[in-house]
Amino acid sequence: MDEYSILVVDDNPDDQVLTVRALKNASKNSPVIVLEDGQEALDFLFGGENKGSRSNLDSLGVILLDVKLPRINGLEVLKHIRSSPLTNWMPVIMISSSDEPSELVEAYRLGANSYITKAIDYLEFMDQMTLLARYWLTVNKVPESGTVREL
Repeated sequence: MDEYSILVVDDNPDDQVLTVRALKNASKNSPVIVLEDGQEALDFLFGGENKGSRSNLDSLGVILLDVKLPRINGLEVLKHIRSSPLTNWMPVIMISSSDEPSELVEAYRLGANSYITKAIDYLEFMDQMTLLARYWLTVNKVPESGTVREL
């Protein structure tokens, strides 16, 4: 799936840099889009005042979504993603710094495909992101969004 991009929604600048580095190491051809809050993610996915169109969905292969985001939290974004026929099929991996069982349960209840607790150790975090990228960008298959809309 190297031709697809990966959307990273995370408000922590350090985690953004590490995640992008690991994703690029795992899949050099996949563009990485970084957004910082839940509202930006919804605007990107569904169009907003400044974003314009839903054509962003055509090249998207997976979403890495932080649970704790400013403006609109990751679980609310996930709820919107799963409630729209345009995006309800899209792989969403929830990522969190905390190990809250209630967040884990809620993420899966809302339809997350995976839930990852960020490793604190730099090398372990890089390994997590590399493994995650290799699976979702090279092993997993997603339908083309145009095909999904036709069904």
